[in-house]
Amino acid sequence: MKSDMILIGKGENKIGIHPKYANRHGFIAGATGTGKTVTLQCLAEGFSSLGVPVFLADVKGDLSGMANAGTDNAVVQKRCAEIGIEGFEFTPFPVEFWDLFGLKGAKIRATLEDMGPLLLSRLLDCNDVQEGLINLAFEYAEENQMPMLDLDDFSTALNYLGDNSKQLGGMYGRINKSSIAAIERRLLGFKRQGGGEFFGEPALDYHDFMKTASDGRGIVNILDASTLIQSPKLYSTFLLWLLSELYENLPEVGDLDKPKFVFFFDEAHLLFDDVPKVFLDEIEQVVRLIRSKGVGIYFITQNPTDIPDSVLGQLGNRIQHALRAYTPKERKAVKVAAESFRDNPNLDVETLLGELGVGEALVSVLGEGGVPSVVEHVTIRPPESQIGPITTDKRTEILNTSQYYQQYKQAVNRESAHEMLNKRMEQQKQAQLQQAQQAEQEKQDRASIRKPRRSQRQTYTESFIKTLLRQLANAIVKALFKRR
Repeated sequence: MKSDMILIGKGENKIGIHPKYANRHGFIAGATGTGKTVTLQCLAEGFSSLGVPVFLADVKGDLSGMANAGTDNAVVQKRCAEIGIEGFEFTPFPVEFWDLFGLKGAKIRATLEDMGPLLLSRLLDCNDVQEGLINLAFEYAEENQMPMLDLDDFSTALNYLGDNSKQLGGMYGRINKSSIAAIERRLLGFKRQGGGEFFGEPALDYHDFMKTASDGRGIVNILDASTLIQSPKLYSTFLLWLLSELYENLPEVGDLDKPKFVFFFDEAHLLFDDVPKVFLDEIEQVVRLIRSKGVGIYFITQNPTDIPDSVLGQLGNRIQHALRAYTPKERKAVKVAAESFRDNPNLDVETLLGELGVGEALVSVLGEGGVPSVVEHVTIRPPESQIGPITTDKRTEILNTSQYYQQYKQAVNRESAHEMLNKRMEQQKQAQLQQAQQAEQEKQDRASIRKPRRSQRQTYTESFIKTLLRQLANAIVKALFKRR
């Protein structure tokens, strides 16, 4: 199904995202079971068909079905007829599977240097004092040209600072050992959750996400997040890191006819839950400026109110599935969601939000000049690929032929801060041992020098006493003889 528009579905007319404005970002929202995942799948197919690589997180495992062609049924035929889709064909899409744990996809790693102290502090849920020590560990490693690659490097650097706090305190300020112990406890808990798996080498090259298949379609990069989502802070921090990498390293390209890359962020509320202002400011900056790098970001969440206003205002392409309103708070959220669209006098948007069926949505997209269209009640098109997960055998088949699965499979452990600091500590220990041995030898040498002097003095004294005694004895004898 070829088109210059990324078809979403049909309201009064067919409606879709214009590639030129796809990097103005967007969201897909709606209650559980209303069809968000299928809508995401349709958008990913549309971008791929235009030759745009896609990255998406597969939280439930359903999106792996994009590797297979869909199957015909009465529902699909009816939907195609309603929308007026001609030449609809079921087809598989080129996919690459990724996994932070390396089990269901190519292994994703990042070095701690790439992640940086700010994101690591968020991962470990540290306070300001602890964050300061984390910054200090990174600074010390950088100044001494010690690569900070994995958690062993970080832990060793942190403890080295604590063990040498007296010597280093004058240079870096007070080093609180109790705070170091607190960070170590958090680090231990993080490792038990599998977080340590993410750090190390070979580190991910984000360019590997931005490839096209031999037929010109964009690769759909699917992150298996079924396990990762159980560690929500790691999940959201990893995706934020990836966005930051793209933002910091991609060149400015201005306005393109289509995006260079599209990023789907599922369970987007996790990115904003209890987020410090410094992170919110960073996210807002990335979303605002990354579109000039040719990257589009689409947030998937239950309710658009999960997304802060400062970010929501930058999402021009909006797809809203049904919302359920059983409590006063939920009814208020429905009202806010309704007011976020450009008004259509023919629709009671607030009422419709509670009545939409599965596979229906309220849609507003950016049109000519980047102006949002009035909201429309839309029937979502069916996907061309399989709805639901693929089999384990099919995934294994894909992984066995994947260049990246083999490329990132084996970990590499080159010399870094952990080894360098351990070597330095061993040298310090040897130096201290030699100093102690030298001091002991000097002590013994001084003792051996003083001992003969004491012996000579003692001999002289004894000789002097003997002489006195002899003289005294002679004097006594002479005195006795005189008396006689």
